[in-house]
Amino acid sequence: MTMKRSNHVFKGHKALLGGRYVTYGELELPSRFEEYPKSKNGFDWGVNGSGSLQLAYAILRQISTQEIAKDNTEKFVKDIVLSLHSRDWVLNSSDVLEWIAENTDVNLENDTQEIKYTNNFIQKRAIYTKEKTPKKKTNVIKEVCKELGITQKTLASILEVPEGTVSSWAVKNEIPRLGKKAIEFYIQNAKNQQIVDSYKNFVRLLDVS
Repeated sequence: MTMKRSNHVFKGHKALLGGRYVTYGELELPSRFEEYPKSKNGFDWGVNGSGSLQLAYAILRQISTQEIAKDNTEKFVKDIVLSLHSRDWVLNSSDVLEWIAENTDVNLENDTQEIKYTNNFIQKRAIYTKEKTPKKKTNVIKEVCKELGITQKTLASILEVPEGTVSSWAVKNEIPRLGKKAIEFYIQNAKNQQIVDSYKNFVRLLDVS
């Protein structure tokens, strides 16, 4: 059986306010929900749940067959997906192929060259699956202020709410839905302004030359 093989990597990112994104070869990874309907809310990792199952299936399905993906999704969650604790992670497609080689009877081939399971992957897998000490939960308000390079007072001014309101959010370590939307809008607006400023600087350089 010929398997899909490339040098692409899977990349995961959890946005500050909760969004979860996974790419493969810099393109969005298809959820494959129509084949494996576990999570309508997309992917998750580092925890047991439907989102982790959906991610495991999508990764396996991307570089193997539907049958292989379905048969091995739950084990892939236990071996790999549960060990992805950080907000950002990278997983090589070659490592996933070698995991498949270890855990199935499938011959992984690229044209006529068989991909052999190596001791190197045993070491990599140990890194993925070793037990990790749970990280202390970060404070979402402090993280927002840190990422934006502002104080809580400035954040309150931007959102046009009392400073005490933002302080209350920090104590409870949660932001109400409308607050999240306002922050997301501000971040997007700041990014758009950077694009505009970069364009203006480019135009000035053209005028000078």
